[in-house]
Amino acid sequence: MPLISVTRLRIRSIWFMPAFFFYTLRANWQARAAMGNSAVQLLPDAQRTYWTCTQWTDLKAMRAYVGSGAHREAMRRLAHWCDEASVVHWEQAATGLPGWDEAHRRMQQDGRPSKVNHPSAAHLAYQIPQPEIVTKAAKLNGDAST
Repeated sequence: MPLISVTRLRIRSIWFMPAFFFYTLRANWQARAAMGNSAVQLLPDAQRTYWTCTQWTDLKAMRAYVGSGAHREAMRRLAHWCDEASVVHWEQAATGLPGWDEAHRRMQQDGRPSKVNHPSAAHLAYQIPQPEIVTKAAKLNGDAST
C-alpha cells in the first residue's frame, strides 16, 4: 500500500521567503528523483503557508528522502523560519494523491505539530485552517458550511 505524507509550513516573515523558495525547489527536485517516490504536489496557500503532499512506496523510502540531501538541509532551518509546522502520513489502498480536503482532514485528525522556535497561537492550539483552495472550491459549489 502506498504511503502518503503531507506537510504544512507557515513562514513567519517575508524575509525568509527567498531562502525558503530556494530550498523548496531543491527538495522538490530531490523528491521527484528519489527512489520510492511516485508523486509530489505542492500547494501555496494563504498567509505564507505551504502544503506538500507526496506518495511513497513505503515508510523506508520516505525516511531515506527526509534524512538526506536538500530536504535535510531545509529541515535544519524550518524551526527558525516557521511559526506553524505540522506533518501527517498514512497508508492508503488507492494509488494517487488525495485531494487537499482529505489532506487537511488527516492533518487535523492524525497529524502532529513540528518543533518551531517562534510558535504562533494557532500552532500552540494545533488549529489548522483549510487550505484556501478547498475553501474557494466549497464556495463555488455552494457549500454554506465553509
